[in-house]
Amino acid sequence: MRAPAAHVVRRALAWVKEDPIGVEFALARRTRRGLRAVGIAVHEHPLPYRLDYRLETGAGFVTARLRAVTRGAGWRRELDLARTPQGPWTIVTHTAGDVSLPSPGGDAAALADAVDCDLGLSPLTNTLPVLRLGLLRGGRSHELLMAWVSVPDLGVRPYAQRYTPAGADARGRPVVRYEDANGGLAADITFDAHGFVLHYPGLARRLGGSKRSGD
Repeated sequence: MRAPAAHVVRRALAWVKEDPIGVEFALARRTRRGLRAVGIAVHEHPLPYRLDYRLETGAGFVTARLRAVTRGAGWRRELDLARTPQGPWTIVTHTAGDVSLPSPGGDAAALADAVDCDLGLSPLTNTLPVLRLGLLRGGRSHELLMAWVSVPDLGVRPYAQRYTPAGADARGRPVVRYEDANGGLAADITFDAHGFVLHYPGLARRLGGSKRSGD
């Protein structure tokens, strides 16, 4: 007897960024076990730059690899951030050109307790803990440590965050409250039925997000 086909969701996702102003487009493939995506973003702050990224997770939406490239006038940076199934992270960077930005990369050992990456200003990586922990269905609050990647410099550091199911919006779409551990940032993020961000107040709104949540 042939095994049943895996449930696959493919989405083309486009967000307009609110602060800082920008746009992002991603092609995502999601199964019940993991996610793969490629994306591009363009921002004007702190200087005009383009970001290209490729994200892969292992089983349970645990980050396996994030490759990112930023570039602007006369400069380019590359980051290869990877995590083995057993836990250790590796960070490989490359720079070209001259630009006034902090150094890329960071201390991989400081990420030992993290299982998710968080790509700065990207609504895509909010999907990972939400699906991994089943937060679209409700449940308790979770304290998490992220491997946070700042853009456009591509620095990497640990970043403590909290995700809490917060019911649904007026249209029945799931809402998850995001907070950083220091209480400096907080937002009630609206997701579609597949776990992709529809609206992240203060950061981004998805184009076509007025359609029903399963679209």
